[in-house]
Amino acid sequence: MLDYIVVGLGLAGISFCEWLERSNKSFVVVSDNSQTSSVIAGGLYNPVILKRFTLAWKAHEQLEKAIPFYQGLEEKLKIKLDFKVPVLRRFASVEEQNLWFQAADKKGLCNFLSTRLVQNENPMIDAPFRFGEVLHTGRIDTANLLNSYANYLMEQQLFLEETFDYSALKISKEHVEYKSIEAKQIVFAEGFGLKHNPYFKYLPLNGTKGELLTIKASALMENRVIKSSVFIIPLGDGLYRVGATYKWKDKSNIPTQEAKSELLQKLDTFLTCNYEVVDHVAGIRPTVTDRRPLVGRHPKFGNLFVLNGFGSRGVMIAPFASEKLYEAIEKKVPIPEEMDISRFTRKHFECSD
Repeated sequence: MLDYIVVGLGLAGISFCEWLERSNKSFVVVSDNSQTSSVIAGGLYNPVILKRFTLAWKAHEQLEKAIPFYQGLEEKLKIKLDFKVPVLRRFASVEEQNLWFQAADKKGLCNFLSTRLVQNENPMIDAPFRFGEVLHTGRIDTANLLNSYANYLMEQQLFLEETFDYSALKISKEHVEYKSIEAKQIVFAEGFGLKHNPYFKYLPLNGTKGELLTIKASALMENRVIKSSVFIIPLGDGLYRVGATYKWKDKSNIPTQEAKSELLQKLDTFLTCNYEVVDHVAGIRPTVTDRRPLVGRHPKFGNLFVLNGFGSRGVMIAPFASEKLYEAIEKKVPIPEEMDISRFTRKHFECSD
């Protein structure tokens, strides 16, 4: 009898597995490669919403968990994951500069917004109104993390690489059974795949398609993240990740010419050097109507749990939300109301009844 079955191995699944391992809980992971949002993510951890110069939800608490969490994974997997990189917001006008300084005076934001304007010294970038710098930022190599963690679990014989078959799940009061595996609890961390989950598909997981490009721009020689109408994220060796788009109707993982054209059009408004597009990827972000995670226990089956809805900020949210779920299950600590699925469960089941 295992303690847990974990379904899904994106940022949510990995984070929860880490809390299990650190607490000496036994588990197995069941996952396929159908959900790509964690694989293709830009991987930035940035506490500020740069479109509006506002602080992201619980940014302080999330960063306090995330930084040491990824440091621990680096030591465990013996790989480099956390790349400290400044994030510069390109100003389009003097008015945007003024809004930046106003935001920097606000409680919470003052720790993350530098009041020293950064002069543009890169001739390959058009930025006549200079930049604002966000502090305490970086990039997690999510593709390397997911691949390395899957290999780690395979070596420990803790990974079943298959599509989860819901019809094979048997639930009793004491435990759950999946094929030949018995466990006390099961946690679904499936990303947008939750839409096919018969136990949790009632939750309002919308899903937002995001597409990103990788470009080769040897002349750019920029080692900072530049945020304008799109992000430019340095990857090394003259490669840069450019993104991202936000589409709500298309739910496929197929890259589109429309999104590529949109990204290149925005990129060309401030990048002046030649470049070559070398990759184009797409994935569905697990987004929620109220922009908060989906964490908690199923209202009718006490040993079924969900960990989802991290949107575009999975790198920051995953360690924080995973710990909250673990503490709720093992220590009976209430999940913060803002992300507890009971906010939707009550309404849904009242309507059903």
